[in-house]
Amino acid sequence: MRTWRLLLLLVATAAVSPLLAQPPVDMRNTHERIICVVPMVGAGTAADPRRPLYAPLPQRGSGAAPASGIVAFAFQASDDGRFALVEFVARDPAAFKSILEDRRADVKVFEKGKDRREDIENEFRKYKQRFDLDRFGVALP
Repeated sequence: MRTWRLLLLLVATAAVSPLLAQPPVDMRNTHERIICVVPMVGAGTAADPRRPLYAPLPQRGSGAAPASGIVAFAFQASDDGRFALVEFVARDPAAFKSILEDRRADVKVFEKGKDRREDIENEFRKYKQRFDLDRFGVALP
């Protein structure tokens, strides 16, 4: 009887231990994400702040992220200030529909996890010479 309990305990421990050993997911890899080069827009006023094309305007009074659409973004301006290197984050990939369908020459879109890191970095370094993908993005729980 005692042997069975010990055996059962060992089997249970062996089954659970791999679950405990899993590293946590980096918060820069959660949700749906795309990485883009887009033009900067906006007049630079409070009503029309300077921001990347497709970036949502700040919502006053609401501290919570929207339930749909783009819920977060992070960007770096290009060396000449005319473009933004931006990561957009959404809960649903449908939020990116208009961006993914944009065929203008000044909009370049990469899907995180699908496009190669080298391709993203090579394109972004055309706009920002010292671009580093490891120091780019937004962490969102």
